[in-house]
Amino acid sequence: MRKLVAFFLLFAILISCQKSAVPKPDNLIDEDVMVDIMYDISILEAMKSQKGDVLESNSINPNTYIFKKYKIDSLQFANSDKFYASEIKKYKEIFDKVNKRMEEKIEASKKQNTSKLETKDQLIK
Repeated sequence: MRKLVAFFLLFAILISCQKSAVPKPDNLIDEDVMVDIMYDISILEAMKSQKGDVLESNSINPNTYIFKKYKIDSLQFANSDKFYASEIKKYKEIFDKVNKRMEEKIEASKKQNTSKLETKDQLIK
């Protein structure tokens, strides 16, 4: 009897996990665009924490900038973000793509700085 109850509980849990807790919004932001948005938000947040005065002196509001750039509004973004957050695998994939892009950008920047140093060394010699 215990095995039967445990089986039904496990079965119920598995079935309940199949449906999304949040319904798909009508104007869902495409997953690739969401990656771009999250990447830009990460960059802007880093800028704000490191050089917030640059954003302020150029009158850049990160949220307004994102919404204008991607032609979305705050409600569309919030609903899309909530939907992807309820789909944990998709949400993880989005952030994995953002992290990969950040790492690639850092590597490219390191290579560019290294080549600049090599050029300076050649000029000095």
